[in-house]
Amino acid sequence: MLRLGILVSGGGTNLQAILDALDQGVITNAAVSVVISNNSGAYALKRAEDRGIPAICISPKSYDNREEFHKALLAELQKNQIDLVVLAGYLVAVPPMIVEAYPNRIINIHPSLIPSFCGTGFYGLRVHEGVLNRGVKITGATVHFVDTGTDTGPIILQKAVEVQQGDTPEVLQRRVMEEAEWKILPEAIDLIANGKVSVQDGKVQISR
Repeated sequence: MLRLGILVSGGGTNLQAILDALDQGVITNAAVSVVISNNSGAYALKRAEDRGIPAICISPKSYDNREEFHKALLAELQKNQIDLVVLAGYLVAVPPMIVEAYPNRIINIHPSLIPSFCGTGFYGLRVHEGVLNRGVKITGATVHFVDTGTDTGPIILQKAVEVQQGDTPEVLQRRVMEEAEWKILPEAIDLIANGKVSVQDGKVQISR
C-alpha cells in the first residue's frame, strides 16, 4: 500500500479528486496518510479532517529561516513514512533537501502542457493568463516528477484541453481542472502505486 503525503496551499480541489478516485477504485493500492499545507486557512485541511486524515499546517512563517522550515516539512513526511509526495496545488518551492530524500517519489500537477507556460512565475491563474495572452488554441495539464528545477522533472502524463473563444483565465482554469488535472493526477498515482512507472535516462516509461 503506497502511503501518500499530499501537499497543498489552497482549496484542495486536486486533493478532492484524489480522494474521490480512491473511493471509486480509480486509484488502487494507495492511501492518503497525511495532508500538509503551508497555509493554516487552506480549505484542503478541512477536507482532510472531514475524512479523518491527519491535516497539518507547516508554515514558513513559524520558523526563523527557510532551512528550519524545510527540515520540519521533511521530518513530518518521514514521520508518516510517506512513499510518494504529491504536490496538489502547493505554491512553495520544494528544496533540494526534500527532492534528494525522495528521488522520483515527488510528483506535481501543472496546469499547462509542459514545456509551455511553465517555470518561474507560472502558477495558478498566471498560467492561464499566459495561454490566453499568447493566443494558443490548445492547453492542458501535465503530471511530472519533481527535480531540483522548476517544472523540469520527467513527464509522466499529459492531457490536452481546447481553448475556447471568449475564455477568461478563470473559465479556462476550471476547464483544465475538470478535463485534465482531476483525471491525470489520480491516473498517475494509480500507475505509480501499481509499479507501472519507471524512469530511465531521465524519461518516464509506463507499462500498462
